[in-house]
Amino acid sequence: MGDPTTRFYILGLAANASRLSVRYWHVSSLGDVIHRVGDHLAALRIDRGSNSKETEFPAVWQLLLETVRRGGKSIREDLDNVSPLLGGALIRSILTGSSYPQSLPLAVINRVRADQNVSATRAAILKAFLIRNLIQKTTMSLDSENPNTAYRLGRLFAALEKTQEDALPGINSTIRERFYSSASATPQAVFPRLLRTYQHHLAKLDDGRKTYRERLVQSILLPVSEFPTHLNLAGQSQFALGYYHQRQDFFTKKNHTVTESADSTPKSETSDQL
Repeated sequence: MGDPTTRFYILGLAANASRLSVRYWHVSSLGDVIHRVGDHLAALRIDRGSNSKETEFPAVWQLLLETVRRGGKSIREDLDNVSPLLGGALIRSILTGSSYPQSLPLAVINRVRADQNVSATRAAILKAFLIRNLIQKTTMSLDSENPNTAYRLGRLFAALEKTQEDALPGINSTIRERFYSSASATPQAVFPRLLRTYQHHLAKLDDGRKTYRERLVQSILLPVSEFPTHLNLAGQSQFALGYYHQRQDFFTKKNHTVTESADSTPKSETSDQL
């Protein structure tokens, strides 16, 4: 690896018309740089599922791609849409161990709400933000004991969506396309309606799945005293992480069979990989 005390210099440059401007200048040691990058990658670790095509340790440019609308002819074109200040601020936070720029999770949340898609990399970014910026406990995979209300509402939304999918096989669009944005931002205005619809979907399930799903939803809601009127950036990040974790849990753990007895505890269901 080399001597960890070796001096390490990093210069960040940016094009500015016909000249170059210095974006950042960082002086450290080889050992410190390795330590800081290791902390960053550890914060990003998340359960991606065995069939995930996303890399376990995304590079900085891959993180930045999650902040913009994709659709260019090349990755380079998409990266050109990234805020010119965000890349430098992100690199600086990684190298110094400081808080991630607030614009990073905000941009990711905006993309999640626009696309209704909580990908593994997006969930990993929000997890890292919660760990580093807010010192909030997070885990790589589902944390069924996490009492955070926003996290539990994300899990609840995933459970309601899965119930709809099971009740209406082959459905073209789920509640995610119609309600994710509002549910993650203003839960009080959305969840009462979703829970009423959930009862209709629940009635279409066989007894085994119905019992399992009822117990799961009840266990998720047990510590939730009321639906918040609004979730801030931290709350929406927890919501997205809870949703992602619960969806992964549905598809990656051991079999849940319809022969499950009425007094059994919720287990994950068998299905294709998310």
